[in-house]
Amino acid sequence: MKTKVVAIPIIVALAVFIISYTTMEKSSIENSVVAETKGKAPKVAKAKVKKKQKAKTISTNKSKDRPSSEEEKEAEDDEAPIPSVAGNTAIRNVLTNKVNNYALENNMSTDYCFLVDMSLPSGRNRFFIYDLNKNSIVYSGLVAHGSCNETFLARPRFSNEAKTSCSSLGKYKVGEFYRGKYGKSFRLYGLDNCNSNAYKRAVVIHGFDCVPDEEIYPRVLCNSMGCVMVSYKFFDKISRIISKTDKPIVLWVYQ
Repeated sequence: MKTKVVAIPIIVALAVFIISYTTMEKSSIENSVVAETKGKAPKVAKAKVKKKQKAKTISTNKSKDRPSSEEEKEAEDDEAPIPSVAGNTAIRNVLTNKVNNYALENNMSTDYCFLVDMSLPSGRNRFFIYDLNKNSIVYSGLVAHGSCNETFLARPRFSNEAKTSCSSLGKYKVGEFYRGKYGKSFRLYGLDNCNSNAYKRAVVIHGFDCVPDEEIYPRVLCNSMGCVMVSYKFFDKISRIISKTDKPIVLWVYQ
């Protein structure tokens, strides 16, 4: 009887031990799996973050390589053809031949003529002093066009009407020297229907301080009141050429 009583507690203790050990083993295995899972999770998250950052970088680079609409417009403006002095050589040759013939027929100078190319930007030299004998340009300088009573006019418009303050195309005879509102000046007489009112409109050649001595392109030049307005320094060059000639010089404003 004693043997049975003693055996029962031993069996119970053994059963408790086995159950406890099994539970501990299971808990240990579960903890190990959880630990392994936790260890792998950051790697997956890290990979995702890198992928996301890479995609963001590519997107940013694309936006830098692709110009904005304003940049595209500026690029188009930069690529737009700009009239050049060399590009207008053929036109000048035709005009100088016509000037020479006109001068012979009308007892005017066959030594020099003045050409004003209004197709060129105002910031470029577009007044040319031309030697008809040598068939070459002696001097070139900036020249303003008329404002046409606007606050500012970047590109020229033309009119022969009084009080328009516009430039007029056509041939002119360079007249007498005088001192007027803008200092030293030369009168101009229109020789064509498109500039016949030049003398009445007081369209003359004169210097003014807003006209610089050097080209300023791509900036634009100040406007005149319809006169052939140049720098004071260039006006002196014009004066020297006029003083060399015994006959009136032809000035031709064209576009």
